Amino acid sequence: MYPSLSYWERETFFRGIDVAVIGSGIVGLTAAIHLRERSPDLRVVVIERGTLPLGASTRNAGFACFGSISELLDDRLLRSEAEVWALVARRWQGLKRLRERLGDAAIGYEENGGYELFRATEQAVFERCADHIGPFNRELAHIIGRKEVYKLANAQIPATGFQGVTGLLLNSAEGQIHTGRMMHALWRLAHRLGVEMYNGIEVAGLESQSDEILLHTKQGWTLHCQQVLVATNGFARRLLPELDVQPARNQVLITQPIPGLQLKGCFHYDRGYYYFRDVAGRILLGGGRNLAHEEEMTDDFGTTPLIQEALLQLLHELILPGTMVEVDTWWSGILGIGPEKSPIIKRLNNRLSVSVRMGGMGVAIGSLVGEEGAEVVLTGS
Repeated sequence: MYPSLSYWERETFFRGIDVAVIGSGIVGLTAAIHLRERSPDLRVVVIERGTLPLGASTRNAGFACFGSISELLDDRLLRSEAEVWALVARRWQGLKRLRERLGDAAIGYEENGGYELFRATEQAVFERCADHIGPFNRELAHIIGRKEVYKLANAQIPATGFQGVTGLLLNSAEGQIHTGRMMHALWRLAHRLGVEMYNGIEVAGLESQSDEILLHTKQGWTLHCQQVLVATNGFARRLLPELDVQPARNQVLITQPIPGLQLKGCFHYDRGYYYFRDVAGRILLGGGRNLAHEEEMTDDFGTTPLIQEALLQLLHELILPGTMVEVDTWWSGILGIGPEKSPIIKRLNNRLSVSVRMGGMGVAIGSLVGEEGAEVVLTGS
């Protein structure tokens, strides 16, 4: 049972809010920052239910990626080629905005490339992907201004030490970041710009009125605002059940330090359902939700024996065969996905807007989605 707000608390902290942003992840903080950059007189308040931005922003793998060849080929089965490349362009633009806003040093950005692995049983898929290197590179040249982004990398397989890998493709423009440092840098920038942030407040309901919008919280408090932007991604349907966004849980492990680890870069396997990278002499490995698709469509945190065993098998048999390695920590994150990979950025009424559904690409596209959500709040369109 929470105490009611005192007069002082109500009048000082929660009176006169111009824009309340719900969610303090990459989208929410970027939106709040953009609002203050564009309109410094606005009182912008970020409301976060967790002590940290629970969801995916501090719980992802830190891949600065825009799509492996097999992922993009899968996407083309569901949407037009023009739509696929338009989304790739938005991901690239989002990464560019993130790096410009915070700087590479602040987010620990390293461009060590991204690799896609194929086993012998996936030879047909590998050959199909290899056949698309030329046409895909021509498309990317228009988007990112580089030639030969995708390359065959089979010659590098022996040096990786991977067991059973017979095909390797390189995305030379892919990078990696330190997720925690990225979010801390966004948090510091938001503070410098005068964004107010309140953690530990969970919004239970929204009530739009003619002259304001009310945020009803689980603490029993009601906050009065002029505008609200919902940026809770995989948790959005808790507040707005009509939105076409589903939660999806991803399970992740990180190992203890591995003496002499030489592996560098980001690695994708099985159309991106598995992914791993080096982090300070450790291996971070995650994914596997395709093994239990329905069960992992949840916004409950946690790990499951089925996926833990699959990740450990991949770690010990493919990535580091014959190497003694221990797991340091397990965790999970909640993505926001849907039938379309494009985000939902729109105004629901004259006081309520949303910026959600990153499709597992929040690091790449989150900065752009946050800015565009802020513009919707400012302009109404």
